[in-house]
Amino acid sequence: MEKKIIRTEQAPAPIGPYNQAVQFGNMLFISGQIALDPKDGTLYQGDIQIETEKVMQNLKGILDAVGMDFSHVIKTSIFLMDMGKFAEVNEVYGRYFDEATAPARETVQVAGLPKGVQVEISMIAAR
Repeated sequence: MEKKIIRTEQAPAPIGPYNQAVQFGNMLFISGQIALDPKDGTLYQGDIQIETEKVMQNLKGILDAVGMDFSHVIKTSIFLMDMGKFAEVNEVYGRYFDEATAPARETVQVAGLPKGVQVEISMIAAR
């Protein structure tokens, strides 16, 4: 099998030496997404729910680019600056999954995230 680099204008361009996602066989590994607008690079900060919505839309753009959707997601990692914001993030995140399709997940508090954002989410999906 060969890895395939995924690039789409439906998600922000990488801000470092990595790719938006890598497909390997039936697996898709999506790099952590933050609340950057893919069209103009606007960084959304302040309201954690708005940040989370933008992150989920960026993840959706990458899934769409390979013909997948949130039902294909098998694992997510959520990185938060403040675990006290967990419920607010979880409320937005939960709109994208139901009990039948919800993936495995961990949520961790971190000391810092790129560009000073409050939330970053990465995903693994499979067909």
